[in-house]
Amino acid sequence: MNRHLSNVNEENEEDEVSIGNMMDSRTSQLDDVLKEKLEQAFDQPSTQLMLHEVTKIALEYDPVDLAHAVIRLPRAARTVVYENLPDLNAKIIFMTNTGSSTRAAIFSQIDDQEIRTLLDKMPLDEAVWLLDDLSNRRLKKVLELMDHKRAARIRELYKHDSNSAGRLMTNEFFAFHLNTTIGEVANVIRDNPGIDLTRRIFVLSDNDELVGFVPARNLIVNPPYVAIRQVMKPVLHKIHADASRDEVVDLVERYRIPALPVIDDDERLHGVITYEKVVEALEEIADETIANIAGTTEDISEHQPTFQRFLGRAPWLIVTLCAGFVTASALSYFKDRHWFNFVALFVPLIAGMSGNVGIQCSTVLVRSMSTGELSQGTRKAAVLSELCIGLLIGVVFGIFCGVFVYLLNRFDVQVMGTQPLMLGAIVSFGLFGACMMATLLGTLSPFFFAKFRVDPAVASGPIVTAFNDVLSTLMYILVAKVISSFFNY
Repeated sequence: MNRHLSNVNEENEEDEVSIGNMMDSRTSQLDDVLKEKLEQAFDQPSTQLMLHEVTKIALEYDPVDLAHAVIRLPRAARTVVYENLPDLNAKIIFMTNTGSSTRAAIFSQIDDQEIRTLLDKMPLDEAVWLLDDLSNRRLKKVLELMDHKRAARIRELYKHDSNSAGRLMTNEFFAFHLNTTIGEVANVIRDNPGIDLTRRIFVLSDNDELVGFVPARNLIVNPPYVAIRQVMKPVLHKIHADASRDEVVDLVERYRIPALPVIDDDERLHGVITYEKVVEALEEIADETIANIAGTTEDISEHQPTFQRFLGRAPWLIVTLCAGFVTASALSYFKDRHWFNFVALFVPLIAGMSGNVGIQCSTVLVRSMSTGELSQGTRKAAVLSELCIGLLIGVVFGIFCGVFVYLLNRFDVQVMGTQPLMLGAIVSFGLFGACMMATLLGTLSPFFFAKFRVDPAVASGPIVTAFNDVLSTLMYILVAKVISSFFNY
């Protein structure tokens, strides 16, 4: 017995540690410490002391950590931290790691020449990513200040849709004719230290078509006089610039591709998508999916003002509010029926159970869609599987709840003033019908949304929840009316 209690205590302690780790990780602790130090620095009695303390913190901590910590500060304070970073490289790291609202706040305070300097020293794909936080007018002015060739390459990337392969790729990479020697490749790489993409060296034909790639290791272990065609490997996976972000993520995640080539219609190499960019895209997809499921348009990764967060949530909740009014109106229609007095008491039970069943179905399917596990060939099987699970849940829980309610009233634990058998049957068949209605709605709605090119994650949010509450309640009332009529009540 003592050993059992000890094991239970150990398990509880492990659960507490696990939850504690989620809420109190090393990075979150660092963010809290930095936020507190920065707030103390901004509370100094004079501007000179304040700047001295901020500069001291900026020198002491990594720009990446500062980039995450300042999200919790007022917008004006974020610019002060940026301006007191030790050098240009630290500012670039800070800007590429902080949130969109921070970048927008800083861009509004610095001049076009400084923005141009930042973009000049960044890889092109990161520079394009930052440009999303500039207005079109400001963007045009900054590009006019830049070197003509570099500006043209940035415009080439920027013209692609924000959720396409073209926006994720960089057009700075190493590609050589297949007769080029390893020594010649090494010299070009040495002369271009600003291009980081060296894990894969791409090989081109006489017509500049992509024919293969050379892993970085092959450049090291082979002598410099060897032609790269002798050590190259075939390119098994490539993608077009207009492909969606989801296609890129699916391809790279499945095959673990460190550098995915982007080609045009003539098989010419157009750009390269790095694994790091795919990880960033995965984070954005996860944030968007969580926001849609939760029913909010707020930026999950940003610390936004309370009222702004309220505005992000309110429109979605209006749907739920309207559904509540519809349900209340439907219930009021039956208020004068004598059987309704006890039926209404179980509406929360029916709505709660059916709501969770619907959410489970839609969430599982949305997850399968987003990870690429659900294809055209497996769609029918997935739908049938969810319907069978919903049927089983409806039968098992319907019988259990019906029997339980019957026994409570049979032995006067509950006193409803009606026939226990009739009440048990109403709850049993009502819960079964509501669960089946919720299963149908939760299973079919993601496909309905996807057909009209709406993110299917919306199907797990307040819209479907609201519809489910209305339909499951109406189903329950219909069942109650039919069964009460059967018992001549």
